Amino acid sequence: MMRKANAKLMKHINLNNVREVMQQIETATKPQLASLTKLSVVTINALVKELYNRGELFEDKVVPSNGGRPAQAYRYNYNYRLALVLYIQEMKGEELISATVINLENEVLSKEECILPVLDKQHILQLIKQCVTSYPSIHRIGIGIPGQAVDGDITVSSHDELINSRLIQDIQSEFGLKVLVENDVNAAISGYCIQHEEMKEQCVTGIYFPNRYPPGLGIMLNGQIMQGKNGMSGEIKYLPSAPNWKAKMNDDEFLLQVCQIIQTINAIVAPHQIVIYQERVEIEQLEAAWKQYQMEHPMPTFPEVVYQGTFQKDFDAGLRWMILQELRETILEESI
Repeated sequence: MMRKANAKLMKHINLNNVREVMQQIETATKPQLASLTKLSVVTINALVKELYNRGELFEDKVVPSNGGRPAQAYRYNYNYRLALVLYIQEMKGEELISATVINLENEVLSKEECILPVLDKQHILQLIKQCVTSYPSIHRIGIGIPGQAVDGDITVSSHDELINSRLIQDIQSEFGLKVLVENDVNAAISGYCIQHEEMKEQCVTGIYFPNRYPPGLGIMLNGQIMQGKNGMSGEIKYLPSAPNWKAKMNDDEFLLQVCQIIQTINAIVAPHQIVIYQERVEIEQLEAAWKQYQMEHPMPTFPEVVYQGTFQKDFDAGLRWMILQELRETILEESI
């Protein structure tokens, strides 16, 4: 019994070895795989057959050899498993719902967007149904939300319609797919660090100031998101003396709030960088306000403040990276 278990485990390890190599190089012959994985040709033959039968590999062109027998090349099927990435974002006073289907190579296969006057759970479920019906290979759903979920229940959100809406439970129940829920600012700052390799081992924070909702904070430390208890790290709308973010605010009031939040974060975390996402005022106004504020409020050290033009790019990159990490892990865990 122990010998069978060990043999099964070894096969699983070898299978994942071949998977990872094929995902990296995309196409290879069996002799090339044997060389790259350090496995015997006999073992490679059995593993390639297994992956081919699953649909994870498919036959590519026949490669001529130097005087020997031509070899069959195999290509990795990046559409073997797909992910659906959803995000909910405020845009010009309305709700933007986006649904993107991506494959294991992070290639976009489909993208649907709709703008709603108010958030509507049934519309979101209908959008998911369209995607899952069109792409049955979807195995994971990733959702970026302006808030936090605890055990699948959205308990905190700047969008009141999402709180205790059972959106996540309804998605999992209706479609039988596991859902990864991530805070929008956490996803954005992850996406920023992914695109700036030099910041991965440092402390980087991101602050997002939507136009008509409270701000949110994400903290990356040594390449990891600081989640806090129940994932509640970064809920800066609960800071003492926080204003009513949904009320109208003039530019001077807004600039003062931004500077005070930067000072607070710097005093507590002392990050290398603070990335600011906002579209309320011109960047030049914010730069000038922060420069003046530093002169009036000296501190031992100040972070580099980066003003990102759009939140969407980093948000999308981070959320897609997160769901792909999980999707790849599920493939590696598949039983043999």
